[in-house]
Amino acid sequence: MADRQGSGILFALCGFALLSTGDAIIKTMAGEWSPLAVAALRFTFGAIGLSALLGVRQGKAAFRPRNPLLQIGRGICLAMATLGFFSAIFIMPLAEATALIFVAPILTALLSGPLLGERVRPATFIASAIAFAGVLVILRPNVLALGLAALLPLVSALFMSLLVIANRASARQGSALSMQAFMAIGAVPILVTASLIGQATGIPALQIGMPSVSVALRCAFVAVTASTAHYLIYLATTRSDAATIAPMTYIQMLVASILGWLLFGDAPDAITLLGAAIIIAAGLYLWRDSHRRLQSAAAPS
Repeated sequence: MADRQGSGILFALCGFALLSTGDAIIKTMAGEWSPLAVAALRFTFGAIGLSALLGVRQGKAAFRPRNPLLQIGRGICLAMATLGFFSAIFIMPLAEATALIFVAPILTALLSGPLLGERVRPATFIASAIAFAGVLVILRPNVLALGLAALLPLVSALFMSLLVIANRASARQGSALSMQAFMAIGAVPILVTASLIGQATGIPALQIGMPSVSVALRCAFVAVTASTAHYLIYLATTRSDAATIAPMTYIQMLVASILGWLLFGDAPDAITLLGAAIIIAAGLYLWRDSHRRLQSAAAPS
């Protein structure tokens, strides 16, 4: 049992670290191609690969979702979250954009009340207030420098939280592989449309053109690493309970900070570290409260 728990934690750490590695690779393409087109190409590769794997493993029947509208909604949420985050890391330090994404679990807890009918606990409101303070700490200098573009990670966090809620609603409607495939397939049309709209605006940074071989290979590589990361995280949840796995996500902040420093010279400053620490503290407080409640509910009366 202890070995399975340990392997679950290791799988989770590797999976979350791999996600930040992929983000760093995406950031290396800043200035080379439109971030909207990068997102579209990355998920096109992902959708093709996941669909091929799903077809081989589960056959044609696996491509018929029980609730098509819900799967379309998941794809839209993924597309919007990706557009927000990819655009953010093209113009912001990787560590700062990643830190702001960590408000997503707080938003999920808040939105689960009106959207899923779940009771929003007092701890959720406390964690939300703490996280909001951390967001303000990080955003203050960035809004002054970047304007409203600094809010892009928060847009991404909002749609990530909606995606988590949609994932809850689609639980047990298919295998983990089919859920990944449906999500990627649903995101591609939105991302392609967004990249074409970006082309039509005439904004130089959003022009598409033909990607270089290097850009195409990096998009394909990120598609593979991201799918591998999600699979590792899925394996982690089969070996350890969700309460144990949840805090492992904060390895992303550490990896993003290190890679941002090494690859782009973006050493996180004291303000970013303070804001990130506040947001992470809010997430851990909420996780701890949930873990305590689950233990109390499981205890014999």
